[in-house]
Amino acid sequence: MTLPPSTSRSTDWTGLYDAYGRASDVPDHLAALSDPDPAVRLAATSALAGSVCHQGTRWPASAHVVGPLVDLVDTPATPDRGTLLHLLHALAVGSRSDTELPFHPARAFAPADRVGQADEGALLRVLFEEEDPDIDAVADTADAIALLWAARAYRAASHHTAAFLRWLDDPDPAVVTRAAALLVWFAPLPGLAGTLAGVPRDTVEARASANLALAHLSGHLGAEELAVLTACLSSPHEPVRVTAAIALARRQAGGLPDPALTLLVHADSIAVPGAVQGWDRSLRGHVAVTLRHLGL
Repeated sequence: MTLPPSTSRSTDWTGLYDAYGRASDVPDHLAALSDPDPAVRLAATSALAGSVCHQGTRWPASAHVVGPLVDLVDTPATPDRGTLLHLLHALAVGSRSDTELPFHPARAFAPADRVGQADEGALLRVLFEEEDPDIDAVADTADAIALLWAARAYRAASHHTAAFLRWLDDPDPAVVTRAAALLVWFAPLPGLAGTLAGVPRDTVEARASANLALAHLSGHLGAEELAVLTACLSSPHEPVRVTAAIALARRQAGGLPDPALTLLVHADSIAVPGAVQGWDRSLRGHVAVTLRHLGL
């Protein structure tokens, strides 16, 4: 097995920590993500997620895993690319809810920017090196340091948004679906709205995710976005119809087409099944939030 290109062989993984201590086994997990045996890949994914994104907490090694994961997803021959993109999303965004969109990283990570290197080192010593650790001695800074590690992972991912945008044109619908859900957490890129609008309507999950991403962009809908979302209202697929109505309602509430409002009210009166991959809220939840946005 070979390492992804971004897994620098000069990286001192033994000098970094994950949830279980020294991160010396992380390169082996990354290499195993390309193994031809699905069982090996599954075990590596589980081990990697547990070590660098343990129960949502990022660690010093986490930011260094972002680049290798991007390389793997960016390689068409890589197996399970949608699954790896799910892990990448967890590293970059964690368990944040879409109620935080649009996301303002400077504001969200401000407490972390006040953490000193000495504070971080003290916490790592207590967690991993001291035989009789004094947890109370670092309790006041632990949350801010965990936020610092999350900020580093997010900022590492922010250097790869051009790749995320490129993935919206990927032939694998699972990659498109999760790329759309990830992109909304970063500053909008030129061409993002048009590329989201161009996701084919017959790829149900990907189109629904693109619609939700369009819903969370700012500003009024452009002509291309409006045309695509309006066409989606007549899709034979309920997730595509409902998410198109959501996007129209959130971006063009003043001129909401009657069919979109009818869809939303009807969807609120029944249990719209399922959720869209990459989004933390169910479709029914998105509808409820949208109706509140409309004052209904």
